[in-house]
Amino acid sequence: MPAQAELITSRGTITIAFARELAPATVANFAALARAKVYDGTPFHRVIADFVSQGGDHARGDGAGGPGYTIACENSDAPYLRGAVGMAHAGKDTGGSQFFLTHSWQPHLDGRYTLFAHVRDGLEVMDALQPDDVLVRVVIP
Repeated sequence: MPAQAELITSRGTITIAFARELAPATVANFAALARAKVYDGTPFHRVIADFVSQGGDHARGDGAGGPGYTIACENSDAPYLRGAVGMAHAGKDTGGSQFFLTHSWQPHLDGRYTLFAHVRDGLEVMDALQPDDVLVRVVIP
């Protein structure tokens, strides 16, 4: 299982370190989608200042699509601090490909969404994201 990934965006690169101990199945799912180039060219369709930037909807690009399957939640008590990376979902066990990055501490997300990575480098790039900026590709070293 990989330790990290590089999110190469239209604004620059964000390096995330996977929390494999918290969410091994979610990390494996994200890595598999990245290796299959599913994320390449997808927009950050939801960007809310001081809250989150969300992307990963390769099917529609507007937040309503996914990979055609769902994965189980792997919720933990890990806090959603600035730079946390979580799996978006529409309800328990409905995540798939969409993910979000937190721009600031979001305690109301703790335990409600699968936290599967943290931004290790590139917080300034994350902060610069605008709606419809593009996730050019995800590199799994």
